[in-house]
Amino acid sequence: MLTVTSANVNGLRAAAKKGFVEWLADTSADVLCLQEVRAEPQQLPEGVRAPEGWHVVHAPAAAKGRAGVSLYTRREPDRVRIGFGSAEFDTSGRYVEVDLPGVTVASLYLPSGEVGTARQDEKVRFMDEFLVYLKNLRERAAADGREVVVCGDWNIAHQQADLKNWRANQKSSGFLPEERAWLSRVFDETDGGYVDVVRALHPDVEGPYSWWSYRGRAFDTNAGWRIDLAVATPGLAGRAVKGFVERAASHDERWSDHAPVTVVFDM
Repeated sequence: MLTVTSANVNGLRAAAKKGFVEWLADTSADVLCLQEVRAEPQQLPEGVRAPEGWHVVHAPAAAKGRAGVSLYTRREPDRVRIGFGSAEFDTSGRYVEVDLPGVTVASLYLPSGEVGTARQDEKVRFMDEFLVYLKNLRERAAADGREVVVCGDWNIAHQQADLKNWRANQKSSGFLPEERAWLSRVFDETDGGYVDVVRALHPDVEGPYSWWSYRGRAFDTNAGWRIDLAVATPGLAGRAVKGFVERAASHDERWSDHAPVTVVFDM
């Protein structure tokens, strides 16, 4: 079995003080993909920066206190890559991948965007470049007899079932028609060629949501979004036996506004 967990930690230093360390000690994951780390490695506590029993790759953003992705693996990777060959985004702390036997695992933090601002333009540029890379990655992996899974905060809810208040968010970044169409391209077998693993395992359910705003009672009423995804090549997706959100028992027990998303593959 290969168990892969993805979590947007909303600031790893803060999460470490609110329960992430204890969660990390208990997780059975073989690979852990983190997003929005928002720290340089030397700013992290030793038990988080390089915990015993893990091989860790940190890819902080050049802009201090922003973005940042990390990958924790139980076994040493055969290869590490930071960024996806983008002149604009390779130092923005948004993508890191590792090769393990038979599979490439990546941690992605896609820009969140904001309608009518430069942040949305940045998101569109990222998506345009990244889809090209995803297709090339899939093709290279297939040529090498490898599978791929890209886990992370994709910052797009694909379908109405992927967010509670979809009617009120049709003009909001994260649920714009053009963003959803882009994600459809990622999942089109004739285009991107990837599979949304959790949705494939749970085709007829609302959610399961992975992000809830800290405002109001979104967590308590489960008014969430499913934007943290495990996106895999079809061969690997077909081996997924379990996919679930590790939702905290209560609002007070959360260490991020996102919950970890875990997928188990029968290798």
